[in-house]
Amino acid sequence: MTEIIPFDLRDGTIFYNGNFVEWQNAKVHVLNHGLHYASLVFEGERVYNKKIFESTKHSQRLHNSAKIMDFEIPYSVTEINRLKEELVIKQNIINGYIRAFAWRGSEKMAISAQNNKIHFAIACWQWPSYYSDESKKAGLKVKFAQYRRPPLECAPVHAKAAGLYMICTISKHQAEREGFNDALMLDYRGYLAEATGANLFLVMKNNELHTPLADCFLNGITRQTVIELAKKRAIKVIERHINPEELDQAQDIFITGSAAEITRISNIDNKYLYPNPSQITLNLMQDYQQLVNS
Repeated sequence: MTEIIPFDLRDGTIFYNGNFVEWQNAKVHVLNHGLHYASLVFEGERVYNKKIFESTKHSQRLHNSAKIMDFEIPYSVTEINRLKEELVIKQNIINGYIRAFAWRGSEKMAISAQNNKIHFAIACWQWPSYYSDESKKAGLKVKFAQYRRPPLECAPVHAKAAGLYMICTISKHQAEREGFNDALMLDYRGYLAEATGANLFLVMKNNELHTPLADCFLNGITRQTVIELAKKRAIKVIERHINPEELDQAQDIFITGSAAEITRISNIDNKYLYPNPSQITLNLMQDYQQLVNS
């Protein structure tokens, strides 16, 4: 078994508040606002053949997330793009993962922290596909999550912010303890929403592609990419509210995300079963790999 090195003990370089520093020296104080009050936004991005996929879109979303969270990142989109590219070279990343993130610092430890310094960092590391090609096609086993995605009036749902992932971690841990790979979340109304870290698509029996309307959760960049790939194949894509009972009408299910890429779901709560991949899913998997590796 390959030894897993904890992230705080790895070697390399991290960009941190204006400087490229040794990996193990990129530290914060335990009394920082981002840790205690979840005032942190981040992006997860993939590197394919030394190139960052959709780098600008991710940097723009990071800025938008910070704006929603009521702070401003001290680096422009262009600067963030350049720093990411420089870090990929420094880290000699061929196929890997990038995390750019920003958070409020330690000047004041209270709900109100308007004058706290905004810190910014970027880390990247070698990382093969989250799921093997065989696993992507065979499909994951998932269960419905205990928690639901909140409404727009109750949380900053369109920000990629740390606090919105609390219920994801809890739900995925519960699923894994019960022998599942992941959890499938409903929204506050009871409609299908997403997995704990990836968007959801249903290949319907009429060969249309249906996906939950992203009105109370993140409209993923991979989700947007897959919709465009489907349209290029003249596949009808419908974004709408989907009742869980409609899973019976699907011939195949898959999720999308920077980590998951395109990965099938073959079993939902041992009730909805999709043993074989549809041709639409297989075609989109192929199209996506061709795009990101081009």
